[in-house]
Amino acid sequence: MAEEQNAQAAAGDQPAQDQLQFALQRIYVKDVSFEAPNSPAVFSQPFQPKVGLELDTEHQQVGEELFEVSIKVTAQVTNGEDQTTAFLAEVEQAGLFRIAGLSAEQLDHTLGAFCPNVLFPYAREAIDNLVNRGSFPPLMLAPVNFEAMYAQRKQREAQQQGAEATAH
Repeated sequence: MAEEQNAQAAAGDQPAQDQLQFALQRIYVKDVSFEAPNSPAVFSQPFQPKVGLELDTEHQQVGEELFEVSIKVTAQVTNGEDQTTAFLAEVEQAGLFRIAGLSAEQLDHTLGAFCPNVLFPYAREAIDNLVNRGSFPPLMLAPVNFEAMYAQRKQREAQQQGAEATAH
């Protein structure tokens, strides 16, 4: 019996929606920016950086079973006690993913946690490259736990829905 099902699946007899499909189609930089507003003066001071980091993810369906997922990373580094901006680096790293055969909940999790995990190393490299080209010391961003970020976002959404339900 199992052999027959495997043979049918291999022959393509099963409906496409029953088969899990996940394929990375393309990875690309959607937007990039680097500013060093206080150069060259910043290079003549001792470098005592303070790093501020913002991270955001988005996703949208762009075709049948085709989704764009993007990560926006903004790193603002200030220097010294007066906290003047040494540099500001922003990268929006994106990818196209072909995904099929998942429930709505599984798809949301895949787009909100798994796909950003795939994209983050590329965004991290792009930020480091920009900082290096700006003649600053390397900025190696630590790995990000997108699973935890996804869980926190879902928890916030549930709390907001609960608050709205009690308000009515």
